[in-house]
Amino acid sequence: MNESNDGYLTGQLLIAMPGMADPRFARTVVYICAHNEEGAMGLVINRLIGSITFPDLLEQLGIEISGADRQIEVHFGGPVESGRGFVLHSAEYEQDGTLKVSDLMSLTATIDILRDIAAGGGPRRSMLALGYAGWGPGQLDSEIQANGWLHVEADEDLVFDQNLDGKWERAISKLGIDPSMLSGDAGHA
Repeated sequence: MNESNDGYLTGQLLIAMPGMADPRFARTVVYICAHNEEGAMGLVINRLIGSITFPDLLEQLGIEISGADRQIEVHFGGPVESGRGFVLHSAEYEQDGTLKVSDLMSLTATIDILRDIAAGGGPRRSMLALGYAGWGPGQLDSEIQANGWLHVEADEDLVFDQNLDGKWERAISKLGIDPSMLSGDAGHA
C-alpha cells in the first residue's frame, strides 16, 4: 500500500473494510483531504443524498442557474457539519480559500465555486458534498490498525466517476485484492 512519505494519507482513498461497524461508513470510499497530527478530514465519494438536488441547493442559496446544464449530484460527504457544502475538484481551478490537496485535486468550500458551476464555469471536474468525515488526533491511524480501513493512491477517474455502483469494489481492486476474498472478521492472535 502506498503511503505518503510523512506517514499521513492526504490525497489518498480510504476504503471501508467489509466489517466496518459504523453503518454510516459501510462500503464507503473516502477521499482524504487533510491528515496530520491534528486529525483527518475527508469526503465520502460513493454515496448520494437523495433528498436534495443541485438546483434545490442553488435555489436555497439564491443562486440562479445560467450556464450549461451539467448533471451535478449532491453527495453525502460525511456526518460532520452535514449542512455545509464542499466541492472536491480538479486542481486547475483555484480561488481564495481553495485548499490544494494534491497535484490533481483541490477542495473549495465557498459559495463562489457554486456560482461559477451554476454559470457553466468552474472546475473541469467536480464533486459536490454536504458534510464531511472527520477524525481526531490519532483516531484514523487507530481505525486503520484495527482493520477498519484500507488505503490506496487516489486517481481522478475513480474519484469523479459518477457511476457510484461498484466504486467500492473498483477502489479495492486498485490494491490488487478481490473484494469477495475480504472477510468482515479481523484476525487477532
